[in-house]
Amino acid sequence: EVQLVESGGGMVQPGGSLRLSCAASGFTFSTYEMTWVRQAPGKGPEWVGGINSAGSSTYYADSQKGRFSISRVNFANTVHLQMDTLKPADTAVYYCKAEFLNSAIWGQGTQVTVSS
Repeated sequence: EVQLVESGGGMVQPGGSLRLSCAASGFTFSTYEMTWVRQAPGKGPEWVGGINSAGSSTYYADSQKGRFSISRVNFANTVHLQMDTLKPADTAVYYCKAEFLNSAIWGQGTQVTVSS
């Protein structure tokens, strides 16, 4: 079965950190670009950042630069999103997405809540 499963979400205080993971199965993970997308309550999806298939290039939305870091371990079929200095505005459901040519695979999402 083709799937992506996110984990690591939860509640954290402002200024704290979380590390999200996304485990892939059922497809050739190492050929797919991986991105993270989030959706806050009442808002549309927002692109967070991504990493190329080899893991040699990463890119981020301006609001996440310097605070978020994406990495991947291809032999483990896993991608990570390290989030530091979290703000209440980072509260959202975070999704990982795998993309290759015209194919896209989405995970089910994991909730991140930043609140004191």
